[in-house]
Amino acid sequence: MSTLVECVPNFSEGRDKAKVDAIVAAMKMDGVYLLDREMDADHNRCVITLVGEREAIQEAAIRGVGKAAELIDLNVHQGAHPRMGAADVVPFIPIDGVTIEDCVAMARHVGEEIWKRYQIPVYLYEAAATISERQNLENIRRGQFEGIRAEIATNPARKPDFGEPRVHPTAGATVVGARKFLIAYNVFLNTPDVEIAKKVAKAVRFSNGGLRFVKGAGFLVRGLAQVSMNLTDFEQTPIHRVFETVKREAARYGVMPVSSEIVGLIPKKALEQAAEWFLQIENFDSSLILENRLAAVMSGKIAAGGLRSGVEPFIEQLAAPTATPGGGSASAAASAMAAGLATMVASMSRGKKAYVQYEAQLSAAIAQLSRLREELKAAVDADAAAYDSVMKAYKQAKSEPANADTVIDNALKVATGVPLDVAEKAYQVSQITQSLFAITNPNMKSDLTTAQALASAAITGALANVEINLASLKDQAFVADVRKRVDKIKSAGVR
Repeated sequence: MSTLVECVPNFSEGRDKAKVDAIVAAMKMDGVYLLDREMDADHNRCVITLVGEREAIQEAAIRGVGKAAELIDLNVHQGAHPRMGAADVVPFIPIDGVTIEDCVAMARHVGEEIWKRYQIPVYLYEAAATISERQNLENIRRGQFEGIRAEIATNPARKPDFGEPRVHPTAGATVVGARKFLIAYNVFLNTPDVEIAKKVAKAVRFSNGGLRFVKGAGFLVRGLAQVSMNLTDFEQTPIHRVFETVKREAARYGVMPVSSEIVGLIPKKALEQAAEWFLQIENFDSSLILENRLAAVMSGKIAAGGLRSGVEPFIEQLAAPTATPGGGSASAAASAMAAGLATMVASMSRGKKAYVQYEAQLSAAIAQLSRLREELKAAVDADAAAYDSVMKAYKQAKSEPANADTVIDNALKVATGVPLDVAEKAYQVSQITQSLFAITNPNMKSDLTTAQALASAAITGALANVEINLASLKDQAFVADVRKRVDKIKSAGVR
């Protein structure tokens, strides 16, 4: 199975092109591709976007950190953006054939190697964090390079995940982690008053009661006040909502946005969401976009043979005399189809005069279902990959009997977590679908009924996969926690 991982390392250099060129060159290797590079002189920071195979991209990231340590001295570094390392943050993002758990394992391997090779201490963040306080990058980076340098040896909370409690004398410390796709989005205001940008950022960011999945700060960039933001889940907090909120908050101080920028890359879906919002297109669907329709035709999703040509390969894979894909993948596919059907019904009612009073509810349902559908589609492959990992673990245990229980248990935990996550998401699909019966076209009741049936089947199948893995697990605390989550689904019931 091919794997595709994105890595977006941020380096504390945005003014010297030769240094950035050297860092990028150090990361060039077979199986790794450069998608984008951004330099910002005011922030004095560059963002490099790479994509590649799992093994190759780990080595590329490690080499990039090493080269940055050679070229960047934080003792003389100045810029608007907070920083704690020459290679400041190195996140891994699952794209295809890998899970967030895979990226966590990658982050931990890379972190350990960075310390071994370069004596740069490493902190783990987001999904890779070992303690909850380190899930948020700003908690780790508080005080920046100078603050961490002063406290790392004496404050237990500053102890790195890898390495001794001392910063590298010039390269500082590096944060490595695993996360979902993030959009780095900045809005420029028509004022040089950076205090206004800071006030707007405070109102917008989640940590101060603003929008969920938004982090923000205010800076002076190119002579203008900039609201600098990270959107950590654009499907739940879309970019158009962020822009409108910034615009509204800025108006309180008599200013307005003059432009905005994307640092790095942005998913096409995020722009489709913005287009739908600002243009108010009735019954908008991504298939209305010419390029999307062409891509679907060229890939065989819509072919002369009809819809069957798209679903038939998966059905034949299920029928093949191989262990994967199996019931877990089928459960994920069933729940993804349920989410798709429910989305279709909600989309065909939204914008119609008869259902205008339900506009907000339908839009919310579509947003939730779209996110769930994407996550459940990813789980089709994730379940098969988890099973393959269990088989590898049993083989490894034979050659390493001393670590057998740990190796097998770790693999089984992942293989349990995937179908459990599918069951919980399928239940969410079921609940949303149920809510749509009263606010959508009654002529489409059969589609919602089908969606409910698919979601119910997905829950049953996914939980059966959970149970079979629990029977082999040694970690009883983990088993007990999983059973609580299973019981919660079962007690809620599925209509």
